Amino acid sequence: MHVNGVPFNTYTLCSSLTASARVRDVRFGKQIHALVGKSGWSSSVFVGSALVVLYSKLSNVKDAALVFDEIPQKNTVCVNALLVGYGEAGLWVEELELIRKMPMLNLKYDQFTLSAALRASTGLSAVEMGRQVHSYLLRTVHDLESDVFLQSALVEMYGKCGLVKKAWQVFELTGMQIRGERSRDIVLCTSMLGVYGRNGFYEEVISLYNEMLVEGIRPDGIAILTVISACSRTGQVQDGIKYFESMFSDFKLDPGPEHYSCLVDLLCRAGELQKAWELLNEKHYKEMGNSIISMWGALLSACVDRGNIELGKLAAQRALELDPQNVGICIMLSNLYARSGMWDEIGKLRVLIRERGLKKDVGCSWVQVTS
Repeated sequence: MHVNGVPFNTYTLCSSLTASARVRDVRFGKQIHALVGKSGWSSSVFVGSALVVLYSKLSNVKDAALVFDEIPQKNTVCVNALLVGYGEAGLWVEELELIRKMPMLNLKYDQFTLSAALRASTGLSAVEMGRQVHSYLLRTVHDLESDVFLQSALVEMYGKCGLVKKAWQVFELTGMQIRGERSRDIVLCTSMLGVYGRNGFYEEVISLYNEMLVEGIRPDGIAILTVISACSRTGQVQDGIKYFESMFSDFKLDPGPEHYSCLVDLLCRAGELQKAWELLNEKHYKEMGNSIISMWGALLSACVDRGNIELGKLAAQRALELDPQNVGICIMLSNLYARSGMWDEIGKLRVLIRERGLKKDVGCSWVQVTS
């Protein structure tokens, strides 16, 4: 179009910028941005919003904010576009400051804006801000019970702030109503499972997961990972294995490395070290590449705790075959030898560490002092 002299309009420019954002083509996007400036389309709120989305998706939040400031007449859409960038970059303070400025810009909050406010409150563990947003939602959003994403954001906000009972109350009261009966969504249930898991309510994780199955809610990979992890913490080995096997037998889901890692952790915590060894030697584990190193590390750590020297040595050998420079594995193996008084083996291991030039990272702590 440009070569043939065909004039541009907002639709053409916005479509080009959207395509650049989707394929993450920063060079082409900046060319379109330059063309926007030269052709006088900078004042268009639609083109400006598309530019904000482009830079936000390219993780260039600074340029997204500059473009946003240059839009003369802003609307809620362009605000939400910048909120996406702030949220993905974890700039929670900037996100809340932008939301606070909206009334001064004569802009109204929509449900996406309010979800962003809840995410920022969650990121900052700012429970009072979250409570204010919750109150605003109850006053202004009349169909809150049908917006599962707002409900999930509320549950996660209270859970991150440690208010598990409040998160449960929100979960109970805001389930979608269909023909007078409560019907929960997998997104909402997964949020509540995560709240329980992060706060150490492992029995409640298992109970809620079973309630989901009774209600006919099909779990996703995150829900199953959470319940297997809960079984690991409570020592319910057989239940954990059952939930893992149900992924492909009942729900046709492909377990990821995180599921296999959680299963290995489950067996190690229960002292089933031989079973963990046998699982890690299966073919599909060997095809996982570097992700299996952490699993060998988990088995080695369990061997250290239980003093299983032979199996620990084998686990360390497999891990070092995959990552010869892994100093953490060497340190755990040294701890295993020290626990059994195998000082000769520790000496040989130290020689190996020196030969490979391995060094342990120096830890440090930061303390912020305010006057």
